[in-house]
Amino acid sequence: MGMTKVNVKDIDWNNLGFEYMDLPYRFTSHFKNGEWQDAGLVEDSTLHISEASPVLHYGQAVFEGMKAYRTPEDKVQLFRPDQNAARMKKSCERLLMPAFPEDQFVEAVKSVVKANIDFVPPYGTGATLYLRPLMIGTGSTIGVHPADEYIFTIFAMPVGNYFKGGLSPVNFITSDYDRAAHRGTGQSKVGGNYAASLLPGDEAHKQGFADCVYLDPVEHRKIEEVGSANFFGITKNNIFRTPKSPSILPSITKYSLLWLAENRLGLKAEEADVFVDQLDDYKEAGACGTAAVISPIGGLQHNGKLHVFYSETEVGPITSKLFETLTGIQFGTVEAPEGWVQTVE
Repeated sequence: MGMTKVNVKDIDWNNLGFEYMDLPYRFTSHFKNGEWQDAGLVEDSTLHISEASPVLHYGQAVFEGMKAYRTPEDKVQLFRPDQNAARMKKSCERLLMPAFPEDQFVEAVKSVVKANIDFVPPYGTGATLYLRPLMIGTGSTIGVHPADEYIFTIFAMPVGNYFKGGLSPVNFITSDYDRAAHRGTGQSKVGGNYAASLLPGDEAHKQGFADCVYLDPVEHRKIEEVGSANFFGITKNNIFRTPKSPSILPSITKYSLLWLAENRLGLKAEEADVFVDQLDDYKEAGACGTAAVISPIGGLQHNGKLHVFYSETEVGPITSKLFETLTGIQFGTVEAPEGWVQTVE
């Protein structure tokens, strides 16, 4: 009773969005009786679970987002998959879920890419194969307790270049809502964080903004995160700065940019407070994450006033350079730091 599988011949690689597609294969494994079992590739894209599954009532769900890239030499590679494995393990620990072993996680991701290799978009389209590792609490546990059974799955879909017609700045607005509490689950990639962000995100969209920027939940003075991405700014004295807070998701893209800013662009790079009343200190700003890589921020509206960083129409030179360097590494045209890229053989 699955959906109709997508045919690779019907895909227009240059006009892909970010939409689900039912590809031929996904990886699944079930946790039962205290251990992970029946791990492997399956064709069925439908999950069959108990109505009493803790994921449905208490939100016991964690996920990851990552991509596979085709290089000019037609190789297919992953970008820092070990970091996704480690982060998912931390998310699992936060929700009392059994982590899928990290080395097996990376192998499972590779098996999904390999099984769906024809769906990795051609080099030059800007498109990639997006991978979604997901774990949910299942079984019949109706009390507020961790599940005793779990499903771990990884499915994939080709996705388009986030920006049609090249990198372009977008405007954001600060939100009165909080994305997460300081001692809550903001640092974990759990479903509930995203459920909480739907309303503030919708309000931002209705006002004509790309997304909202969340401020710290304690005083609403410091920038924390952008919708579903991390914030960064370039100060007027060339410091690459990204917010420091206990409730920010540790973005793999962000940590990669911190390293590249310092080691490839020669900037000072730091995690530090970014005060919303000190935006004049920054000459460029952006949001970063797996989906968009970098969304340059043209302007940020706060208390009715739009603060423009570099320009509302043009991307700043440092943001451009960071984008070119990172995507170059991901697509295999710029030399990668040791251990950042793994080839799918």
